[in-house]
Amino acid sequence: MSTRTRMQWLAAVAAGAMLLAAGCQRSEGDKATTSALPADKMASSSTSMVPAAPMSAADDAMITSKVKEAVAADPSLKSTDINVDTKEGVVTLAGTVASDDLKQKATQAAQGVQGVKSVSDQLVVKSS
Repeated sequence: MSTRTRMQWLAAVAAGAMLLAAGCQRSEGDKATTSALPADKMASSSTSMVPAAPMSAADDAMITSKVKEAVAADPSLKSTDINVDTKEGVVTLAGTVASDDLKQKATQAAQGVQGVKSVSDQLVVKSS
């Protein structure tokens, strides 16, 4: 199976997991409210911003998939050995690259993905 086929398959699985998780978060008795604060606290809140919900494993899987796609989309990074892991929106890049320039490109590709809070660059530049 080619890398591209694997990436597409992983993206499809991650998207399915996101849809499944989104559908499971509400029960019939839930009211249509988007507030993370109780109603009595909303009125007394001094700010209009609502705290963001914590990221789920499905969110992390989707981010990982999108970062892998972004790395694979760059021809200079396509043949590199870069592993991607995501936990609570923090992407970790590990593996080896041929130059500091490729290391920087991989980090920038990860930072450009929606949902990425930060990137932990653990890439090693291998000597030629």
